[in-house]
Amino acid sequence: MRRLVKLILNYIPRTILTRLSFILKPLIRIYLYGYKYTDPIDGSSFRKFLPYGYNNVRKNALSPSTFSLERHRLLWLYLKNETPFFKKKLKVLHFAPEAAYYSKFKNLTNLIYHTTDINSPLATIKADICDLPMKDNSYDFILCNHVLEHIIDDKKAMKELYRVLKKGGIGIFQVPLDENRKKTYEDSSIVTPNERNKAFGQYDHVRIYGMDFFDRLSEAGFRVEKCNYTSQLSKEEIEKFRLPNNEIIPVCYK
Repeated sequence: MRRLVKLILNYIPRTILTRLSFILKPLIRIYLYGYKYTDPIDGSSFRKFLPYGYNNVRKNALSPSTFSLERHRLLWLYLKNETPFFKKKLKVLHFAPEAAYYSKFKNLTNLIYHTTDINSPLATIKADICDLPMKDNSYDFILCNHVLEHIIDDKKAMKELYRVLKKGGIGIFQVPLDENRKKTYEDSSIVTPNERNKAFGQYDHVRIYGMDFFDRLSEAGFRVEKCNYTSQLSKEEIEKFRLPNNEIIPVCYK
């Protein structure tokens, strides 16, 4: 199973995987029905979750109902419990919208919900994150998760995120973060998918972020809070919802 997961993730384009997920989801849900693990995004429970990972395949990582990963479920709980996202009238911009959230966010009556990406079939605004068509100070809340590690000029992208966020607004910009690295590792000479997979851990990544990621966000203008939300949850909740340990959520304010 782990070898199959690696092959699927590394050789089938993400746009195709997104479309296939909607077709296969009902069958997978029935097959894995049970009570051991629960997806907090939709409340569905299963006897196990699906394995997931490009190189290091993790057990019980992918929810059969929403196809959420550990970080998606953690962020959902954070947004629900610690922010006004589900209650306050907000204009939201969501980059590379994850299928796990898309229908839920789209149906929230308190949100003016815009999605953007260059290729995603879920994006209504086709745009380059480094050259956004939105006016300054347009959005109350921006979600841009696991996007910046794909962007060559990430500092320009961060400045664009800052520009379109309203004063007093909130941005959440998760990335794969190596907490043992002080400085981000990147090399512009590494360009092929195979080389990037070896160097950065995934074929379409262009860097491995170190702890200076937060400095980059600050340099773009944000006031940054490092939120280790799992530290506020019980061991039982972390296991039940299959959440990551010590995942830092970068919460950015303008």
